Amino acid sequence: MKLRILLLFLIFCSFSCGKRTYYIAEVDNPDRKPNVAFQGFEDLGSPKFEHLKQKYMLDTVFHGETDEFKRILLLRHWIKSVIAIDDHGDPYPGEGDVEAIIDNGLKGTGYHCGHYMIVQNAILNAYGYVTRTLGAGPGVKGGPDGHHGIDEVWLNRYNKWFLSDNKYDHHFEKNGIPLSALEIREEFLKNRAADIIVVKGPGRVPTETDEETKISKERFAQAYTWIEWHGHNDIFTVWPAYTELLVMYNDDFFRNNVWIWDNKPHWAYSRPEFMKLVDNSDHIYWTPNTISSDVRIEGRQASIILDSDTPNLREYQVRTSPGGTWARTDPSFTLDLKKKKYELNFRVMNLAGVAGPEHRIIIESK
Repeated sequence: MKLRILLLFLIFCSFSCGKRTYYIAEVDNPDRKPNVAFQGFEDLGSPKFEHLKQKYMLDTVFHGETDEFKRILLLRHWIKSVIAIDDHGDPYPGEGDVEAIIDNGLKGTGYHCGHYMIVQNAILNAYGYVTRTLGAGPGVKGGPDGHHGIDEVWLNRYNKWFLSDNKYDHHFEKNGIPLSALEIREEFLKNRAADIIVVKGPGRVPTETDEETKISKERFAQAYTWIEWHGHNDIFTVWPAYTELLVMYNDDFFRNNVWIWDNKPHWAYSRPEFMKLVDNSDHIYWTPNTISSDVRIEGRQASIILDSDTPNLREYQVRTSPGGTWARTDPSFTLDLKKKKYELNFRVMNLAGVAGPEHRIIIESK
């Protein structure tokens, strides 16, 4: 009798296992937006980056700090500490040469925002933090004028871009989240930036009016009424052979107003070959280092294809348990399904050793 029961149990198990059906569980992964509007990125294989780090001993700026965002703010603060502001120093020694700007800054020469912009871009990219240059201005007819050069930096932890103003060593935040240039613009146009704050330095100290310049938060935010993202993001490695291309958001405000700069329409209106209009803001705020996946299950085999827009990609990595060891993986592979549940975590790693946001895949059986 006991033998019969055991045989029936084994037959049942065999039948159940043979009929096991696998499915893909829903997971809240970071959203991936592909890059379709920008061309060219800084080549981290260029010896210019390593030379930059070694010459100024930049590792000492964030020694012991492992948090990505804090490292970025410490590097930004270092640049501000060695270069003074001078908006009227034309001609400036060094112009677009990053090392010449830093060297002269260390000797007391001051520079304008465009110089801060290219120095921050070079140093942050040197450490693998995807950084891009852009310009902005408040100019509307009868209003304030001017132009400002700044950077946006990709934050892997937040899975978003944030605007980093190196000249003033500050950025904007809302509810503790660093804001992009377009987010600042939206807040200004909505209610003149009443719901956001400016935070200064590595300590992220809230600042209503900048002590150095006496400029208010509202006036800083107004500078982002108009924004031009530079379509070629390789200004450091290719300088001086840089190609100008301005990416602009073609929304209702852009179509119904004119960007006034130096008391006249922005120069790109008369040279449209240098202006690239983008209707979808997701094409401006694409997501570097972020993975998307295509998972298909046939019987007891899963095919997995990973994709990512990662500048200077070194490899994809996977780990099969929380806290487990990361290992290199191909972006396309098959998995024989034998266990009841599989939980896979993926990420990209770039040439500087910076990892992107994690992407999770869970495969379970019914």
